[in-house]
Amino acid sequence: MSRRAGGRAARQAARLHAVVESVPYLTRTLAPVEVLSDEGLALLEENADTILEQVGIDFRDAPDAVTLLRDAGAEVDGERVRFPRGLARQLVQATAPREFTQLARNPERSVVFGGANTIFAPAYGSPFVRDLDNGRRYGTIEDFRNFVRLANASPWLHHSGGTVCEPVDLPVNKRHYDMVAAHLILGDKPFMGSVTHPQRARDTVDMARIVFGADVVEQSTVVFSLINANSPLVWDSTMLGAARAYAEANQAVMMTPFILAGAMSPATVAATAAQTLAESLAGMAYVQLVRPGAPVVLGSFASSMSMQSGAPTFGTPEPALVLYTMAALARRLGVPFRSGGALTAAKIPDAQAAYESANTMQPTLLAGTNFVLHAAGWLEGGLTMGYEKFVLDADQLGMWHAFSKGVDLSENGQALDAFLTNEPGTHFLGHAHTLANFESAFYRSPVADNSSFEQWESEGANDAAQRANAQWKRALAEYEPPPLDDAIREELDEWIEQRKASFPDSDV
Repeated sequence: MSRRAGGRAARQAARLHAVVESVPYLTRTLAPVEVLSDEGLALLEENADTILEQVGIDFRDAPDAVTLLRDAGAEVDGERVRFPRGLARQLVQATAPREFTQLARNPERSVVFGGANTIFAPAYGSPFVRDLDNGRRYGTIEDFRNFVRLANASPWLHHSGGTVCEPVDLPVNKRHYDMVAAHLILGDKPFMGSVTHPQRARDTVDMARIVFGADVVEQSTVVFSLINANSPLVWDSTMLGAARAYAEANQAVMMTPFILAGAMSPATVAATAAQTLAESLAGMAYVQLVRPGAPVVLGSFASSMSMQSGAPTFGTPEPALVLYTMAALARRLGVPFRSGGALTAAKIPDAQAAYESANTMQPTLLAGTNFVLHAAGWLEGGLTMGYEKFVLDADQLGMWHAFSKGVDLSENGQALDAFLTNEPGTHFLGHAHTLANFESAFYRSPVADNSSFEQWESEGANDAAQRANAQWKRALAEYEPPPLDDAIREELDEWIEQRKASFPDSDV
C-alpha cells in the first residue's frame, strides 16, 4: 500500500512541477467571436443613448456627481441625470485610456488591461466558504489569507483579486485593513481595493502608498476596484464615493452593472446589453470628470434567472450572448472589458458546477474579455467560495492558457520533417520530433486522473474534489510568502494599528 501511495504522490508531483512557471497575463492569438454585425451593435448603442437621454440615470445621494455632470452638459432633475445623445460616450472616449498597466509588487507580475490581453482573478464577495472537511461555513480572515496564498501560488491566476471571501470574524468597518494587508504581504500579484465606503477606498490607497511609494501611486495604477451599479439605472453614493476616491488618486475602477435579466432589466438579450452599456457609460463618464484619464473598465455581469423561483441561473445561453455583445461594444467604445468567470449555482463542486462554469468560461475567452473576475472558486451563485472548486477552476484556467495560444504554424508546429522521415504505417511515438515535444505538446492537468480503472481504484478511487482537496492542502503547507522589506512591513503594520485604534468597531 505504501508503494502505491508513494507512486501516486510522485506522479502528482510530476504533474504539478510541469506547470509551475507563472505567466503575468494571457495574450490571446485568436480573433474574438462576434455574434452581431456592426449594424446590430450600432443599434444597441443608439438604444443605450435613448435610455440615457429619455429615461436617465439616478445618481442617488451624490450631489457632487450631479453637479459635475450638469456642468459637463447633462440635464439634471433632482437626482435624475439625463445625457444628451452621445455626451456620455464623448466624455469617456475623450480621456479614458484604451489600455493601462496595473503594477504588481513583483514587477514581473504586472498586468496590462485591454487589447488582446486576458487577466484571471479569483471569485469575489462570498460570505461563506466550503471544503470537504468542514463543509459550508462563514468565512474568516484565515480563509481569506488562504485564498490569497492559493491565488499567488497558482501559475494560472494573474491577479490576487479583492474580497476573495468575506472575513465575518472581523468588524465590518475595520476588516478592509486586514484584507488589503493580506494582498500586500502574502502575495505579490496585482490586487483589488475596498469599495464598501469611500474612506475605506482612501485607506486602500494610503496602504498602497506605504508599500509602493507615494510617487509611484501618483504616476501609476497599483489598485484596481469593482464599482457596481444598483441596477436598474441607479448609481448610489457608496459606490460613487469609492469610485471618486480611486479616480482622484489615479487608480483604476471597473464600472459594472450587476443585472439579473427579467428582474433588473427586461428579459431579453438586446435590452440587457443596451441597459448595461447605458449604466456603465454613465459611471465611466462620471469617473472621467473626476479625473480625466483615470483608468476605467467597462464591466458587465449579466445572469439569467429562474422565472419560477427568482433565483439566478448560470451557464445558460442568454448571458453568453450578452457577454459576446458587451465585449464587442467595449471594443467599439475603446476601453477594456470585464465579464465572465467560472460561474455556477451548484452548491458543491459537482457535475452541475463543472458544466455551468465551462459554459461561462468558454464565451468569456472567445469574446475577448480583458479582466475575468470570479475565475476560480465560485459556488452557490457567489454565496460560497470553495477550496476544491478553486483548485479545479485553476486547472481549467491552465487549459484556457493553452487554447488561447492558437495553432502553432512554426516549423516545429508544422512538423513536416517528421512526416518526411517516418515511414507510412510507423507510429510516431519514438520519433525525434515526438521526443522533443512530448513534455510540452499537450496540457498536463495536475488534478485529472487518466489512469486505468484498476490503478485508480487501487489508489483510493478518489473523485476530482478529493484530489483537489489534497492539492490545496499541499499548496498551503508548502507556501512561502514573497519577500517584503522589513521597514515597509513595519510601517504598514504600525499604520494599520493606529488607524484601527482611532475609531470604535462597528457592524456597518
